[in-house]
Amino acid sequence: MTFPLLSDMNHKVLTAYGILKAYDMQVDKFEFARRTTIVVDKQGIIQHVEFDNSAVDPTSAMTVCTGLHKKAEPAAEPKK
Repeated sequence: MTFPLLSDMNHKVLTAYGILKAYDMQVDKFEFARRTTIVVDKQGIIQHVEFDNSAVDPTSAMTVCTGLHKKAEPAAEPKK
């Protein structure tokens, strides 16, 4: 893999982004993280978010990443 992944053991990011959801199951309460794909650019700006079933297929996230990479490439100099 050529990009960093986030590990959030203390659930701070999950909670801040609304990904951590609480479910009441009779007497017990459980928290689950929704399956989520978040693409963040080099400036730290969120460019793309997918939740639940659509987050399983990485195709659209990869398309966004490819587009970001192309934007970051320096423009070619015009031929003289």
